[in-house]
Formats: sequence, C-alpha cells, structure tokens
Amino acid sequence: MAKINLYNTYLNMEKDDVILSFKGDITKDLLSSIYQIIETRMEIENEDQKRKKKFYHVLVECLQNMYHHMEGMQSSRGLLGEQPGSAIFMISRGEDSSYNILTGNFIHTENASGLQERIDKINAMNPVELKAYYLEKLGSTELSDKGGAGLGIIDIARKSGNKIEYNFDTLPDNHTFFTLLAKIN
Repeated sequence: MAKINLYNTYLNMEKDDVILSFKGDITKDLLSSIYQIIETRMEIENEDQKRKKKFYHVLVECLQNMYHHMEGMQSSRGLLGEQPGSAIFMISRGEDSSYNILTGNFIHTENASGLQERIDKINAMNPVELKAYYLEKLGSTELSDKGGAGLGIIDIARKSGNKIEYNFDTLPDNHTFFTLLAKIN
C-alpha cells in the first residue's frame, strides 16, 4: 500500500494562502454551501464591506459561469481519468492582499475560440467602454445558448476591476479544459 502524504499538499496550499479548494461535481447545493462558507469567512476576517460585496459578487459570477457552461458535458472518463462533468475551483489570497478566484472546467472544443474572442474583446476595453458594453448587452433581447444575456464574463471584469486571465488546454474527444482567473484587489 502506498504511503499517504497530504502534508506537501497542505504546505503548498498554505504557501499559496488557499482559503478554499474543491474538485468534483458542481451542484446547486454545493454552490449554496460555498457561498455560506465564504460569507462566514469574510465576516471572520472583518473584511471591508465594499470589498466584501465586490468579492462575493465576482465569486458568484465565476462559479455560476462555471456551473452553467459545464452543463451537458458527458461524465465518462477521458484518457487521463478526468471527468468532463466535474470541475475545480480555488479561492486564495495574493501576496498583495488581493483575492484570487480560479476556476477550471471542461467545455466542448468547438466553443473555445468563441469564448476566447469574447474574453479578449472584454479585456481590451477600459472601464467606461466595459460599462457601455454591459448596458448594451443588458438591453439586448439576444440570449446566449445557456439562456442568459452573456453578462457573466463582462460582470466579472467590471466588478473585479482587472483583466481576466485564462487558459485553454485542448484534450482528446472534443474537450477543452478552460481555466479562468479573476483577481479582486
């Protein structure tokens, strides 16, 4: 039997100041629990009310975005044992006291380039342009494939005040692993 050693994982999480980390199937019940845990944690840390509200809003958008865009992914295991129906997210503190929300989930490869174009377009905008684009989308009757107006990524950029960092790892079987990082100063 292999020796169990979780200590190195603990040290890495401590070094990276990880507040919360999860890997597995994302459900509405899980998201509700996460929101409660984070709300309690923010109270304990006596965080500034304005910053807490901004962080919580970005967290909800990030997790909802991940949840809605992994729907319909098959749950069969791929070559590396990954499950396209599962996801990972991590919430940590940066060295500059920022909060980092990191999400990762599987998407269909055919959707990756469109998502990248949307994020690049949003990242190229200044705050004034971003607000105008948000209001334009808000007033639009056009709905996305998921039934929304496509405001999630825009709102993450607006509320965080930072550019969205991302990565796409193309995998076999028409799957891509999408990673998003939102930083809240």
